[in-house]
Amino acid sequence: TMRKRKTTDSSHSSTGRSEGEEKLQLKQEVGLISGVSLIAGTMIGSGIFMSPEWVLHHMGSPGSSLLIWAACGVLAMFGALSYAELGTIIKESGGEYIYILRTFGSFPAFLFAYTSVILVRPASLAAVCLSFAEYAVAPFYPGCSSPQILVKCTAAACMLLLTIINCLNVRLATSVMNIFTAAKLLALLVIVVGGLVLLAKGQTQSFQNAFQDTTAGIGAVGVAFYQGLWSYDGWNNLNYVTEELKKPEVTLPRAVMIAIPLVTCLYLLVNVSYLAAMTPSELLASGAVAVTWGDKVLGSWAWLISLSVALSTFGSSNGTFFSGGRMCYIAAREGHMPDILSMAHVRCLTPSPALLFTSALSLVMIISGSFTSIVNFFSFVAWLFYGMTISGLLYLKIKKPELPRSYKVPIIIPIIVLVAAVYLVLAPIIDQPTIEILYIILFIFSGIILYFPLVHFKCHPRFLQRVTLHLQLFLEVAPTTRD
Repeated sequence: TMRKRKTTDSSHSSTGRSEGEEKLQLKQEVGLISGVSLIAGTMIGSGIFMSPEWVLHHMGSPGSSLLIWAACGVLAMFGALSYAELGTIIKESGGEYIYILRTFGSFPAFLFAYTSVILVRPASLAAVCLSFAEYAVAPFYPGCSSPQILVKCTAAACMLLLTIINCLNVRLATSVMNIFTAAKLLALLVIVVGGLVLLAKGQTQSFQNAFQDTTAGIGAVGVAFYQGLWSYDGWNNLNYVTEELKKPEVTLPRAVMIAIPLVTCLYLLVNVSYLAAMTPSELLASGAVAVTWGDKVLGSWAWLISLSVALSTFGSSNGTFFSGGRMCYIAAREGHMPDILSMAHVRCLTPSPALLFTSALSLVMIISGSFTSIVNFFSFVAWLFYGMTISGLLYLKIKKPELPRSYKVPIIIPIIVLVAAVYLVLAPIIDQPTIEILYIILFIFSGIILYFPLVHFKCHPRFLQRVTLHLQLFLEVAPTTRD
């Protein structure tokens, strides 16, 4: 069943319990290091190894593509700082969903949850798992493309492993994030150092006439932003687990201020390294930019790059899965998803039903997934709701300045993010309208068919109560409480 849980304070939530019995709720186990790892580890995934050729393709010149990468980093930073203020006002997990719910109400929040839980998050996770599988399988098929059935099976195996890790223990999942973030930072440093050596040797031909043949169309720039911002996606992930943060009012802003500038600098230096090793035409012809760089610079050690990319994408998919499951869990807790998804395992204290549901949908996406189409689709929907969330922050800053907050962002920053979000949503529609965008919009508004009978009028089939009870017993889960 779907039902709205009433928030109660801790003095009333213990009614009916023995005095010494511990409440069932998710633990606050994410500290500053794990917070930085969740942001940086999710951001550094497949994008920096696969998107550079597409950014260059749409922009037409090395200089303009580097400007796009820098602008994407600044935009991600501005967005994350704006979200940090929201996270200190509304100290609940759920990211955009909970902020839209608290500022605009139930209906738009349901449309976001419906679109995100059913389509966007699983599609994003499927894309990262597929890119992991491509790089993991590639060394076994040198000189030819890998069999698609093997790639999809490897991606599915990755998804199942992530499900087990995240369902067992929060600390185990954050430890995996910390280890893989360290590994991928080391891999990027190898590429950066290699590029600096090449520049010192005088390989600067890609940077001569760096802005020649630059594309000026607003649609092309918008799509280039999509590809670049895909590599920065994850800047908002810490807001999905606010309730599991130690001292969220301090940890959230600090983690953002450490992780995003670090990732931005690395991305710029890695792109410079790619262009030092390859001419723009070679980069555009490369199916896997990082592997081509490894072949040119590392020679017989090029297999290290494939290994590094596989590790990087696995770590990123773990972070995406960690936060995506929480979004599903919070939406169910607020009555916008089936009630079983709002429950936690009685011993592991993880939202295992929500994680299993997200995993199942992602496996469906893996079977029929295409990396490039998923990126463009994901970015359009994501920035549509990012814009709505940022407008909620502007509303709170103007209409509710008295609300307590430990961190404030200058109002010009969310205004810039909102303008950028409007541009990123409208530019591709105006310049190159496609039928896929219409399908996306229709899917979002198809949520109306479910909202009014199931959420607004609470028409729930009785058999769902029996199904929920049987699932509770089978999965060993129970409803959680919150302060």
